[in-house]
Amino acid sequence: MYEQYYGLRERPFDLSPNPRFLFLSRGHKEALTHLRYGLSGRPGITVVVGEAGTGKTTLVRAALQSVANDQSKVVHLSNPTLTRQEFYEYLATEYGFGAGAVESKTTFIRELVAIAMVGQPELAGRLNDPSLRQLKQRVALRCELLPLDLNETAAYVAARVRVAGGRPDQLFTRDAILAIHEHSAGIPRTISVLCDNSLVTGFAMDVKPVGRQIVQDVCRDFELAQGKTAVPVQPESGAESGSAEEQASAPIFGTVARPRRFSFF
Repeated sequence: MYEQYYGLRERPFDLSPNPRFLFLSRGHKEALTHLRYGLSGRPGITVVVGEAGTGKTTLVRAALQSVANDQSKVVHLSNPTLTRQEFYEYLATEYGFGAGAVESKTTFIRELVAIAMVGQPELAGRLNDPSLRQLKQRVALRCELLPLDLNETAAYVAARVRVAGGRPDQLFTRDAILAIHEHSAGIPRTISVLCDNSLVTGFAMDVKPVGRQIVQDVCRDFELAQGKTAVPVQPESGAESGSAEEQASAPIFGTVARPRRFSFF
Protein backbone atom coordinates (compact mmCIF):
# COMPACT_ATOMS: atom_id res chain seq x y z
CA MET A 1 0.00 0.00 0.00
CA TYR A 2 2.65 2.53 1.04
CA GLU A 3 5.78 0.67 -0.09
CA GLN A 4 6.44 2.64 -3.27
CA TYR A 5 5.78 5.96 -1.53
CA TYR A 6 8.51 5.27 1.03
CA GLY A 7 10.90 3.51 -1.34
CA LEU A 8 10.41 0.03 0.11
CA ARG A 9 10.45 -3.38 -1.57
CA GLU A 10 8.02 -4.82 0.98
CA ARG A 11 6.23 -3.95 4.21
CA PRO A 12 8.87 -3.82 6.95
CA PHE A 13 6.53 -4.27 9.93
CA ASP A 14 4.41 -7.25 8.98
CA LEU A 15 3.34 -9.18 12.09
CA SER A 16 4.09 -12.70 10.83
CA PRO A 17 7.03 -14.22 12.75
CA ASN A 18 9.60 -14.28 9.94
CA PRO A 19 13.19 -15.30 10.87
CA ARG A 20 14.41 -13.22 7.92
CA PHE A 21 13.53 -10.18 10.03
CA LEU A 22 15.32 -11.45 13.11
CA PHE A 23 16.96 -8.62 15.06
CA LEU A 24 19.14 -9.68 17.95
CA SER A 25 19.36 -7.40 20.94
CA ARG A 26 21.76 -8.57 23.62
CA GLY A 27 18.95 -10.41 25.41
CA HIS A 28 17.63 -12.03 22.25
CA LYS A 29 21.09 -13.14 21.21
CA GLU A 30 21.50 -14.83 24.60
CA ALA A 31 18.09 -16.50 24.31
CA LEU A 32 18.83 -17.74 20.78
CA THR A 33 22.16 -19.18 21.92
CA HIS A 34 20.39 -20.98 24.77
CA LEU A 35 17.78 -22.43 22.42
CA ARG A 36 20.34 -23.57 19.86
CA TYR A 37 22.44 -25.20 22.56
CA GLY A 38 19.44 -26.86 24.17
CA LEU A 39 17.98 -28.13 20.91
CA SER A 40 21.29 -29.55 19.73
CA GLY A 41 20.70 -32.63 21.89
CA ARG A 42 22.00 -31.47 25.27
CA PRO A 43 20.20 -33.25 28.15
CA GLY A 44 18.03 -31.12 30.38
CA ILE A 45 15.32 -28.54 29.83
CA THR A 46 15.81 -25.08 28.31
CA VAL A 47 13.39 -22.38 29.52
CA VAL A 48 12.83 -19.01 27.83
CA VAL A 49 10.23 -16.61 29.22
CA GLY A 50 9.10 -13.23 27.97
CA GLU A 51 6.05 -11.01 27.72
CA ALA A 52 3.71 -11.40 24.76
CA GLY A 53 5.18 -9.75 21.70
CA THR A 54 8.83 -9.89 22.70
CA GLY A 55 9.82 -12.23 19.86
CA LYS A 56 9.67 -15.73 21.33
CA THR A 57 8.07 -17.41 18.30
CA THR A 58 10.56 -15.88 15.87
CA LEU A 59 13.47 -16.98 18.06
CA VAL A 60 12.16 -20.54 18.21
CA ARG A 61 11.84 -20.68 14.42
CA ALA A 62 15.33 -19.25 13.98
CA ALA A 63 16.74 -21.80 16.44
CA LEU A 64 15.01 -24.67 14.66
CA GLN A 65 16.42 -23.52 11.33
CA SER A 66 19.93 -23.37 12.73
CA VAL A 67 19.88 -26.91 14.13
CA ALA A 68 18.02 -28.47 11.20
CA ASN A 69 19.76 -31.51 9.71
CA ASP A 70 18.97 -34.94 8.42
CA GLN A 71 18.74 -36.31 11.97
CA SER A 72 16.28 -33.71 13.31
CA LYS A 73 12.51 -33.58 12.92
CA VAL A 74 10.07 -30.79 13.74
CA VAL A 75 6.44 -31.48 14.63
CA HIS A 76 3.85 -28.67 14.73
CA LEU A 77 0.94 -29.22 17.10
CA SER A 78 -1.83 -26.70 16.36
CA ASN A 79 -4.68 -28.25 18.39
CA PRO A 80 -4.49 -27.05 22.03
CA THR A 81 -7.57 -29.02 23.14
CA LEU A 82 -6.04 -32.49 23.13
CA THR A 83 -6.24 -34.55 26.29
CA ARG A 84 -3.00 -35.57 27.97
CA GLN A 85 -3.19 -39.06 26.47
CA GLU A 86 -3.98 -37.69 23.01
CA PHE A 87 -1.03 -35.29 23.33
CA TYR A 88 1.38 -38.15 24.05
CA GLU A 89 -0.07 -40.28 21.27
CA TYR A 90 0.19 -37.50 18.70
CA LEU A 91 3.83 -36.67 19.47
CA ALA A 92 4.89 -40.29 19.76
CA THR A 93 3.34 -41.08 16.37
CA GLU A 94 4.75 -38.02 14.60
CA TYR A 95 8.25 -38.57 15.99
CA GLY A 96 8.17 -42.29 15.25
CA PHE A 97 8.70 -43.38 18.86
CA GLY A 98 8.32 -46.99 19.91
CA ALA A 99 4.95 -48.35 21.03
CA GLY A 100 5.99 -48.16 24.67
CA ALA A 101 6.36 -44.38 24.56
CA VAL A 102 2.60 -43.89 24.53
CA GLU A 103 2.02 -46.04 27.60
CA SER A 104 5.05 -45.03 29.66
CA LYS A 105 5.95 -41.42 30.45
CA THR A 106 9.46 -42.55 31.37
CA THR A 107 9.95 -44.16 27.96
CA PHE A 108 8.47 -41.12 26.24
CA ILE A 109 10.86 -38.71 27.99
CA ARG A 110 13.85 -40.99 27.34
CA GLU A 111 13.15 -40.99 23.61
CA LEU A 112 12.35 -37.25 23.43
CA VAL A 113 15.67 -36.08 25.06
CA ALA A 114 16.00 -32.31 24.24
CA ILE A 115 13.12 -30.17 25.58
CA ALA A 116 12.65 -26.39 25.33
CA MET A 117 9.85 -24.65 27.21
CA VAL A 118 9.03 -21.18 25.87
CA GLY A 119 6.24 -19.05 27.27
CA GLN A 120 5.05 -15.90 28.99
CA PRO A 121 6.06 -14.99 32.59
CA GLU A 122 3.26 -17.19 33.92
CA LEU A 123 5.40 -20.17 32.89
CA ALA A 124 8.03 -19.14 35.44
CA GLY A 125 5.31 -18.97 38.08
CA ARG A 126 4.12 -22.47 37.24
CA LEU A 127 7.65 -23.84 37.52
CA ASN A 128 7.87 -22.37 41.02
CA ASP A 129 4.91 -24.49 42.12
CA PRO A 130 6.14 -26.94 44.79
CA SER A 131 4.43 -29.80 42.97
CA LEU A 132 6.70 -29.17 39.96
CA ARG A 133 9.98 -28.91 41.87
CA GLN A 134 11.35 -32.08 40.24
CA LEU A 135 10.70 -30.59 36.80
CA LYS A 136 12.32 -27.30 37.80
CA GLN A 137 15.42 -29.14 39.02
CA ARG A 138 15.88 -30.47 35.49
CA VAL A 139 16.07 -26.99 33.96
CA ALA A 140 19.62 -26.69 32.64
CA LEU A 141 19.35 -23.33 30.82
CA ARG A 142 17.04 -20.41 31.53
CA CYS A 143 16.78 -16.82 30.28
CA GLU A 144 14.23 -13.99 30.06
CA LEU A 145 13.38 -11.69 27.16
CA LEU A 146 13.04 -8.07 28.30
CA PRO A 147 11.51 -5.05 26.53
CA LEU A 148 13.84 -3.03 24.30
CA ASP A 149 15.50 0.16 25.51
CA LEU A 150 15.49 3.28 23.34
CA ASN A 151 18.68 2.45 21.42
CA GLU A 152 17.40 -1.07 20.76
CA THR A 153 14.03 0.29 19.63
CA ALA A 154 15.79 2.55 17.12
CA ALA A 155 17.97 -0.35 15.97
CA TYR A 156 14.91 -2.58 15.63
CA VAL A 157 13.08 -0.06 13.45
CA ALA A 158 16.19 0.71 11.37
CA ALA A 159 16.99 -2.96 10.77
CA ARG A 160 13.48 -3.84 9.63
CA VAL A 161 13.37 -0.86 7.28
CA ARG A 162 16.76 -1.78 5.79
CA VAL A 163 15.71 -5.40 5.23
CA ALA A 164 12.70 -4.01 3.34
CA GLY A 165 15.01 -1.90 1.17
CA GLY A 166 14.45 1.53 2.72
CA ARG A 167 16.30 4.18 4.71
CA PRO A 168 15.05 4.64 8.29
CA ASP A 169 15.85 8.36 8.46
CA GLN A 170 13.54 8.92 5.48
CA LEU A 171 10.65 7.17 7.20
CA PHE A 172 10.81 8.33 10.84
CA THR A 173 12.08 11.39 12.69
CA ARG A 174 13.92 11.17 15.99
CA ASP A 175 10.84 12.44 17.85
CA ALA A 176 8.73 9.76 16.17
CA ILE A 177 11.05 7.02 17.42
CA LEU A 178 11.00 8.52 20.92
CA ALA A 179 7.20 8.50 20.87
CA ILE A 180 7.08 4.93 19.54
CA HIS A 181 9.36 3.76 22.32
CA GLU A 182 7.40 5.60 24.99
CA HIS A 183 4.02 4.25 23.94
CA SER A 184 5.12 0.70 23.08
CA ALA A 185 6.93 0.14 26.39
CA GLY A 186 9.69 -1.45 24.30
CA ILE A 187 7.56 -4.43 23.20
CA PRO A 188 8.64 -5.34 19.63
CA ARG A 189 5.20 -6.41 18.41
CA THR A 190 3.66 -3.14 19.59
CA ILE A 191 6.53 -1.22 17.98
CA SER A 192 5.72 -2.92 14.68
CA VAL A 193 2.01 -2.11 14.99
CA LEU A 194 2.73 1.55 15.71
CA CYS A 195 5.28 1.84 12.90
CA ASP A 196 3.04 0.18 10.32
CA ASN A 197 0.00 2.29 11.17
CA SER A 198 2.09 5.46 11.32
CA LEU A 199 3.39 4.78 7.82
CA VAL A 200 -0.16 4.21 6.56
CA THR A 201 -1.24 7.51 8.12
CA GLY A 202 1.80 9.33 6.76
CA PHE A 203 1.09 7.95 3.30
CA ALA A 204 -2.54 9.08 3.51
CA MET A 205 -1.46 12.57 4.61
CA ASP A 206 1.42 12.74 2.10
CA VAL A 207 3.93 13.22 4.93
CA LYS A 208 7.45 11.81 5.13
CA PRO A 209 9.30 11.26 7.27
CA VAL A 210 6.68 10.44 9.89
CA GLY A 211 6.87 12.69 12.94
CA ARG A 212 5.76 12.56 16.57
CA GLN A 213 2.28 13.95 15.95
CA ILE A 214 1.34 11.16 13.56
CA VAL A 215 2.61 8.55 16.04
CA GLN A 216 0.61 10.15 18.84
CA ASP A 217 -2.51 10.17 16.68
CA VAL A 218 -2.05 6.46 16.00
CA CYS A 219 -1.50 5.78 19.71
CA ARG A 220 -4.70 7.66 20.48
CA ASP A 221 -6.59 5.49 18.00
CA PHE A 222 -5.21 2.37 19.67
CA GLU A 223 -5.81 3.85 23.15
CA LEU A 224 -2.14 3.43 24.02
CA ALA A 225 -0.99 5.66 26.84
CA GLN A 226 2.71 6.24 27.40
CA GLY A 227 4.22 2.91 28.34
CA LYS A 228 4.89 2.46 32.04
CA THR A 229 7.58 -0.16 31.54
CA ALA A 230 9.59 1.43 28.75
CA VAL A 231 13.30 0.81 29.26
CA PRO A 232 15.46 3.96 29.20
CA VAL A 233 18.40 4.24 26.85
CA GLN A 234 21.62 2.85 28.28
CA PRO A 235 24.78 4.74 27.27
CA GLU A 236 27.60 2.63 25.95
CA SER A 237 30.31 1.80 28.42
CA GLY A 238 32.86 4.60 28.62
CA ALA A 239 30.80 6.92 26.43
CA GLU A 240 30.13 10.52 27.37
CA SER A 241 26.47 10.97 28.24
CA GLY A 242 26.41 14.69 27.25
CA SER A 243 23.90 17.32 28.24
CA ALA A 244 20.14 16.90 27.92
CA GLU A 245 20.15 19.31 24.99
CA GLU A 246 22.85 17.31 23.19
CA GLN A 247 20.97 14.04 23.75
CA ALA A 248 17.72 15.55 22.49
CA SER A 249 19.32 16.80 19.27
CA ALA A 250 21.43 13.71 18.52
CA PRO A 251 20.27 11.71 15.49
CA ILE A 252 18.33 8.69 16.74
CA PHE A 253 19.65 6.34 14.07
CA GLY A 254 23.19 7.64 14.54
CA THR A 255 23.44 5.62 17.75
CA VAL A 256 22.77 2.40 15.91
CA ALA A 257 25.75 0.20 15.11
CA ARG A 258 26.58 -1.12 11.65
CA PRO A 259 23.30 -2.03 9.91
CA ARG A 260 22.26 -5.54 10.82
CA ARG A 261 20.84 -7.82 8.23
CA PHE A 262 17.99 -8.98 10.39
CA SER A 263 15.29 -7.68 12.71
CA PHE A 264 12.83 -9.44 14.96
CA PHE A 265 9.34 -9.10 16.26
